[in-house]
Amino acid sequence: MADTMRAVVVRAPMEFAVEDVPVPEIPEGGLLLKILACGLCGSDLRTLRMGHRKVTFPWTIGHEISGEVEKLGEGYTGEWKVGDTLAVGPLAYCGTCEFCQDGEYELCENQKEIGQTWAGGFAQYMALPAETIKLGNIQKIPEGANFKLAAVAEPVSSCVNAQEKANIKLGETVVIIGAGPIGCIHISLARARGASRIFIIDLSPDRLKMAEVFEPDAIINGAETDAVQEVLKLTGGRGAHVVITAAPAPQAAVQAVEMARKGGRVVQFGGMPKDISKPGVDMNLVHYNSLHIIGTSTFAPRHNRVALELLMQGTIPGDKLITHTFPLENFVEGAKLALDGRVLKGVFLP
Repeated sequence: MADTMRAVVVRAPMEFAVEDVPVPEIPEGGLLLKILACGLCGSDLRTLRMGHRKVTFPWTIGHEISGEVEKLGEGYTGEWKVGDTLAVGPLAYCGTCEFCQDGEYELCENQKEIGQTWAGGFAQYMALPAETIKLGNIQKIPEGANFKLAAVAEPVSSCVNAQEKANIKLGETVVIIGAGPIGCIHISLARARGASRIFIIDLSPDRLKMAEVFEPDAIINGAETDAVQEVLKLTGGRGAHVVITAAPAPQAAVQAVEMARKGGRVVQFGGMPKDISKPGVDMNLVHYNSLHIIGTSTFAPRHNRVALELLMQGTIPGDKLITHTFPLENFVEGAKLALDGRVLKGVFLP
């Protein structure tokens, strides 16, 4: 095995390239993973654009990962063996805080993440420390299964958590604001949970066009029509049972409250930049319409297991979600396409 490998190195915002770097050392009690596929996430794009408070450049990002066990570290005592193919969720939990002890791992106060605490998956090899194995999200990929689909279990995991919290029921109307990959995953999940009507809203006609293959019941271009009034019209003036914001925009949070029916649930899924994170939500609507405001961001191991199963079963159509596949060597080209909004979900193969 060579001493060097190819990996994406981000040196500053909008300054990144594929370079030769040392193959990582195998941590004690950990594994060396040969990367099979790594998906490009919206948070990766934000890091490429603006940096990240938990990332010190130069750095290798990437946290939607599938790979094959290449070597076992000294003192490793886990269940995986050389040659096993794994779907690697990036989150590792402390296991000792109050939330972990209560089984609410998604709220862990000391959560760490591959691609931030540890170098990520846009590389030929990646080290998996013992911490990520013992208290992380690693699932064995079924034999013969598509490893590209397995790599994108991470974003599905967060959506599973959100819809679990929203408790979407048979016959309900669900509105999703944001037609990116997360919004499209939410369409499929809401359908699987029994929603009878699902509407998708976005300002970009290109995004809405990509979302068509997920078969929402209505597609609303918020740049051309009043999205709130359109939802009210489609629901006989009552509004939607559940509204999910899958866009990092203050206006989405405002509109979500305005288009929810009485007693409805508003899921704030999309995070926002700090300087615009306090939108003018009409709290009287929350009060008088008895709305439930639900915030979610990450996931627990149980959500990760379910996500992989849904992808393997085809309940989440990963083949529709992944619109572009690139060699790792073409990372700059692929990332720039994604930054321009021309990729729904891109996956890179070393």
